[in-house]
Amino acid sequence: MHEVSTFKPRVLYLTHRLPFPPDKGDRIRNFHVLRELSKVARVTLISLADEEVHEQSIAKLKSLCETVEIVPASGFRRWWRAGRSLLTGGSLSEGLFAEPKLDAVIHRFAKTEAWDASLISASSLAPYLHRHGLPSHPRVVDLVDVDSQKWFDYADAASGPKHWLYTLEGHRVRRLEQWIAEWATAVTIVSSAECAVFDGFTHPGAGTVATNGVDLDYFRPQPEVEQATACAFVGALDYFPNIDGATWFAHDIWPAIRERHPRAEFWIIGRKPTPAVLRLGALEGVKVIGAVPDVRPYVAKAALAICPIRIARGLQNKVLEAMAMAKPTVAAPAAIQALLALPGEHLLSPSTEAEWISTVSELLMDTKRQRELGLAAREFVEVHHHWDRCLQPLIRTLLATTTQRVLA
Repeated sequence: MHEVSTFKPRVLYLTHRLPFPPDKGDRIRNFHVLRELSKVARVTLISLADEEVHEQSIAKLKSLCETVEIVPASGFRRWWRAGRSLLTGGSLSEGLFAEPKLDAVIHRFAKTEAWDASLISASSLAPYLHRHGLPSHPRVVDLVDVDSQKWFDYADAASGPKHWLYTLEGHRVRRLEQWIAEWATAVTIVSSAECAVFDGFTHPGAGTVATNGVDLDYFRPQPEVEQATACAFVGALDYFPNIDGATWFAHDIWPAIRERHPRAEFWIIGRKPTPAVLRLGALEGVKVIGAVPDVRPYVAKAALAICPIRIARGLQNKVLEAMAMAKPTVAAPAAIQALLALPGEHLLSPSTEAEWISTVSELLMDTKRQRELGLAAREFVEVHHHWDRCLQPLIRTLLATTTQRVLA
């Protein structure tokens, strides 16, 4: 009689931001990737950290990893290196994450560690592994979104020097992404729509879809609030697409809604609101709530969750989280292009200003329709966006060529 046992391969996970706490887009995905990976592999986490690192974060990461190494990366020097990268033919993105201390850490580990595979959380980190002779084992780049296309989208929305800079960054990042498609064992991307963009400028089959999930226990339906009239928008408020979306909605859409619903409020919730966002608080019925320890009470108390962003790549966690809470959601087409949810069935997606005004105004008065959309939204994410199922393509791809040991 034989006993069969599988060993846990040793995996290097290199991240551009500390994956805890999972309180914003890239951290949310990276934390759940780490959590799923830790179930099947012994993980060495090496991460840049651009903010203060708390002891509870370190403790949580150590509970999931064999080794944790954190490299501080903040301050003026990052932007100096970004500028130097741009002037010498690279991208701003590569320069921002070109941290000499991280180079030294990887060099030290590479001399003594025998990893079976490597996972990288962003395109800008790929050169680290290439420099330190680690292409000999399977290496997966979790590209998530096609960042080059994001910069081209920014360029289309800008003018003057910003248009020129965003266009240049788009071309530089695209060149990096094309190199990654040739160098990496595999590239994972958050949606079929993003994957089609990536395959279009690399080669067919270059990308593997591994979509985002949502924590269905944490973001669960809350008791209904009587006579709720607020519209809640959640997002990082120093991020250009969120700033643009909040500003556009507050100035161009909200006044007409407010005329029909004089007691309605537009809540803007998120970290680091810029001066442009803070100024929106002077508008009638607009409340800039800013950073909160927990967004769920605000979403729960609102009548609707809205996502009026006009520039978007990939899959919006804010939309998934609102849907998971069974909150009726109104989102711009750009915000749901990576989502398989059906407009009109699981959420609403107006396109024009007139459609936004009528859609939000009518939904605020129709509690029955609110309830129907919320229930359909929750059912949709339960089926399609459970984290462990969503990330299996990434985990399988990463570990596909590691060895399974059979013990007699």
